Amino acid sequence: MTFHCCDQRRLEVIKLHGSDNGIEFLEVLDKAAPPGAPRQQTLFVRLLRSGFTLTPDNLRITGGERIATVGVVWCASADALPPQAEPHLADTVDDPSHTLVIRTDSSGDRSTYTLAIVANSGSDDPPAGFDPKLSSIGFSFKVECASDYDCGATPACPPASGGTPDIDYLARDYPGFRRLMLDRLSLLAPGWAERSAADVGVTLVELLAYAADNLSYRQDAIANEAYLATARRRVSVRRHARLVDYRMHEGCNARVFVHFQVTGKNIALAQGTALLTQMPKLDTAVKPASPALRDAIAAGALVFETAHDATLDEALNELPFYTWGDLGCCLPRGSTRATLRKHVSPLATGDILVFEEITSPTTLVDADADRAHRWAVRLTSVTFASDPSGGLFDEVPDNAPRDVTEIAWDAADALPFALCVSVAADPGVKISVARGNIVLADHGMSIANEPLGDVPTSTLTIAPATPAGACIKPDPAPVPPRYRPALANAPLTHGFDLAGLLAVPVAQDEAWWPASSLLAIAARDATPRIASLTATLGAVTEPWTPRRDLLESGGDASDFVVEIEDDGTARLRFGDDVNGKRPDAGTRFTIGYRAGNGVAGNVGADAVTHVVTTISGAFDAVRNPLPAAGGVDPEDIEAVRRDAPQAFRTQERAVTPADYAAAAERRADVQRAAATFRWTGSWYTVFVTADRFGGGAVDALFASRLRRHLERFRMAGYDIEVNGPRNIALDVALHVCVKPDYFRADVLAAVQTALSSGVLSDGTPGVFHPDNFTFGQPVYLSRVVAAAQRIEGVDAVRPEVFQRLVNPSPTSLADGVIAIGDLEIAQLANNPNFPERGRLTVHAGGGK
Repeated sequence: MTFHCCDQRRLEVIKLHGSDNGIEFLEVLDKAAPPGAPRQQTLFVRLLRSGFTLTPDNLRITGGERIATVGVVWCASADALPPQAEPHLADTVDDPSHTLVIRTDSSGDRSTYTLAIVANSGSDDPPAGFDPKLSSIGFSFKVECASDYDCGATPACPPASGGTPDIDYLARDYPGFRRLMLDRLSLLAPGWAERSAADVGVTLVELLAYAADNLSYRQDAIANEAYLATARRRVSVRRHARLVDYRMHEGCNARVFVHFQVTGKNIALAQGTALLTQMPKLDTAVKPASPALRDAIAAGALVFETAHDATLDEALNELPFYTWGDLGCCLPRGSTRATLRKHVSPLATGDILVFEEITSPTTLVDADADRAHRWAVRLTSVTFASDPSGGLFDEVPDNAPRDVTEIAWDAADALPFALCVSVAADPGVKISVARGNIVLADHGMSIANEPLGDVPTSTLTIAPATPAGACIKPDPAPVPPRYRPALANAPLTHGFDLAGLLAVPVAQDEAWWPASSLLAIAARDATPRIASLTATLGAVTEPWTPRRDLLESGGDASDFVVEIEDDGTARLRFGDDVNGKRPDAGTRFTIGYRAGNGVAGNVGADAVTHVVTTISGAFDAVRNPLPAAGGVDPEDIEAVRRDAPQAFRTQERAVTPADYAAAAERRADVQRAAATFRWTGSWYTVFVTADRFGGGAVDALFASRLRRHLERFRMAGYDIEVNGPRNIALDVALHVCVKPDYFRADVLAAVQTALSSGVLSDGTPGVFHPDNFTFGQPVYLSRVVAAAQRIEGVDAVRPEVFQRLVNPSPTSLADGVIAIGDLEIAQLANNPNFPERGRLTVHAGGGK
């Protein structure tokens, strides 16, 4: 490849008429180099004049990127090469006297280098007699490397680019439009220079600027609302999310258990009775529509309403426990049964009781009672019985049997703590009691018969398309008016039909709702609490039904949807005669609903203290022993934007055994689950094996609930059966060496407690607690030895037996592990009454 000087005209002029020397072109010797000559390290520089005298100090090669500078080894005229030059090196040079041969120390990189002829190594000026413009040239060492392009092509000179006008296409606001129109008018009508706001011309300009600004805003807003990622309005995000089967929730109201202390019997408390949070100087019972009620609500009192009908009785105000003669009685953690004094005849299955510690068991002072020791249970059994020896422990006339009431509740309501009932120091002091007259209430105030106005008549028409060849145009079609009535009070309550949940009898065990479940319902299942929406057109009155959406509503269905705006305003959206019916013009709507929602209703304990009623003298006190729970604020837009595109990935159908196991584990009372398919003669049956928390039994009640839960995941053609795991009893024996300063019996008891299957005094589970093991989880000897070694006073631990109780393996002790099968769970209860549940033997030596 030959590199020419960039200024061809100057080169030709100086070559023909000048006297200065300069570079005409440069050639890199590559593939044509003679034997022994290195490739890409020899440069042939054609000069305009001969008779030059140049040394390596007069040459400089720079400009590389990776190899910045290339050194010159030697240089000479092509007709006077030095001895170190290879033979025949300059045979291809056509004019040796005008050619300078340069040998470099490397071949450089692929950058464009510059060869400059300078006066000396410390100067940038050319030598005397050399033209300053023709004393340097750009070239590349890699000109003969493979390339698909013609590297000798001379690029065309690019055209000069003109200046880009500065046009701000985003200036689409009122000031921009006003300025644009005034500037245009100044050009079209130079004589009109009026700028007063009172001028008619300026008024028209500002009116048009306002209209253009409004139109631009609508264009931008519509474009933004068309996509989930850019939508700003809550309604738009909700509709986009629904298209991918994601239901955006609008929060949920709080629920609370309220205790009524009354005087009298058979006091009827209707569903929807209003309750108020504490307000100073307000009576316990407040008259409806009274000034005191209006002032309390105006002052910020929260309104709760009872969720079901109730009958109150003074006999249920406070129910003492019966201890069967035990002076230091305690209901242990996990209890599901208790005994009450007397025959509490008003008590029935399905009633809710709250257990409450009213006196400290240590100080015997009421003010020191632990407020955390309060718990609500829903009774599954009420049995009237008697203690034939009750006269020996209680003051009963004539030593008659003591009447008692046996109560039981669901395992889901099991006590989460130990509840002290009596102490031996003072048996007459009531430490804890059960309180009846418990009514479930939820946050929200009812508003009845709020008018929503009339459906407007159509004011716009649209001209339909005229059929081809028709002479008569069809009549214009009216455009249906937009009717989106807004509710006057906010926020609209979203909650549940609690009365319907409580109405399920205990016999329907799979649908029974324990007390703990009533406060833990997911907010995504909540619905707007609209009591009624009535449409009146002439003499016809028609009820309308709220729906989550209108996708499944027919064209004649009287359905509507509630949509919540960004400011919390609730608007009603009706159908279009395709999905849901469109209300006729002139229809008058009235609505009844509840207002009150979100975390504001999660009030603390003893916050609800007033009841709105017309009954006088019956209510001595109203309080909520437990704090309200379940109140959730509406789902955040950004959370929907994040979760909706991924929600469809949640598996809602069970296909494989792993799917059935994962679906079973969604229940809060299932620790782990496993599933297997078995051919049962004509179809497959899915056997779901559940591992309950605390090692609970998989009884008929639990099995029916789990089957009901799995029903919505089940594939057609498959049956579901629920069974319990196969418990593998363990046989473990240890020898413990006790330190000399410790009592052997104390250390032995501590080791057995640490290795037990119960809960320790500090609340931590023992080593063999059922929650520490699940399906297929092996048991390691190191874990057992480490737990025993941690006991204070233990010097050493020596395992003697470590195996299965049935069909033991002779190598399990040596291996230090007991293998467990896929549907098996290790068990060591060490209960003498049930030796088949595992055996733990601990011997001790040493100590004192």
